[in-house]
Amino acid sequence: MDTDAHDGHRKALITGVAGQDGVYLAHHLRNLGYDVVGTALPDSEATARMAPYLADIRVISLDARDRAGFGQALDDFRPDEVYNLAALTSVGASWKNAELVAETNAMAVLRMLEELVAHRERHGSAPRFYQPSSSEMFGISDQQPQTENTPHYPRSPYAAAKSFAHHLTVNYRDSYGLFTVNGTLYNHESPLRPEQFVTRKITRAVAEIALGRRTTLTLGNLDVRRDWGSAADYVRSMHLMLQQDEPTDLIVATGVARPLSELLAVAFDAAGLGDPERYVEQDPDLMRPADVMQLQGDATKARELLGWRPTQTFEEVIGHMVHVDMERLRTGVEEDPAYLYA
Repeated sequence: MDTDAHDGHRKALITGVAGQDGVYLAHHLRNLGYDVVGTALPDSEATARMAPYLADIRVISLDARDRAGFGQALDDFRPDEVYNLAALTSVGASWKNAELVAETNAMAVLRMLEELVAHRERHGSAPRFYQPSSSEMFGISDQQPQTENTPHYPRSPYAAAKSFAHHLTVNYRDSYGLFTVNGTLYNHESPLRPEQFVTRKITRAVAEIALGRRTTLTLGNLDVRRDWGSAADYVRSMHLMLQQDEPTDLIVATGVARPLSELLAVAFDAAGLGDPERYVEQDPDLMRPADVMQLQGDATKARELLGWRPTQTFEEVIGHMVHVDMERLRTGVEEDPAYLYA
């Protein structure tokens, strides 16, 4: 398939379109000429909050766990591509919501794959299917950086559910001949991250400190190392993966792991505050039950097969988040399409 050819009539269905990645992917696909329909949880606060970014996107109410509803959406819209971005995405929160995470991030994927098979039986073909896997699946890995062949050792309910969905996606491809792919995404950020994520917790607090609205920031483990990239960059890889001649699972990462303390330093510097040490306090109660100390991805295959590579630096990503949070505080406007891109 020609990755640069778009006739303006291709259709994409994005589940979880009201999340960070859903918004960025919807904008990217619209810019490529796609017709886009997104699904979002009925009466969801997140859907209402993200409405300013989805003004030009048709959004239908659908719980990802609703197999019949998903099948009906396939029949009604007949998409060429499905991007399953509906998920509970907080690793920390998954410990308190383990059953819901298993239902939403794992069993829902099984039901979607079953519906793809059923759709093909009814109509003769099935849309291509993208499943976002997570670097958290690798857990305590003795391989740094991780590749597509690194074994999974999940260390949270979130990671275990993602690993289950990953292997299902492979199995339905191998067993039924579906075009299904896993993109194993390392941490990717934007101003749309909810505040329960540590990156956004930091950028919001830094903005408040810079504007004199608070004096300290309390965090847990500052030594964890993650491979942080840009959400806007990573959604480009999702689309590219579904344009290939053969379905292939790929890692999407920057290839550089950094400690949380470095992210702090970059955020405080972006706000003109200097050394964060005098503002930051640590609380052992914020530690996770089983933390993963380092995750670093090798995206060589993505570069070779897709021509994909990050376009934004770590400093640009975090700096943009800080500046947007400062603008939010100054204006009182929490969400605005102008916040999407620097």
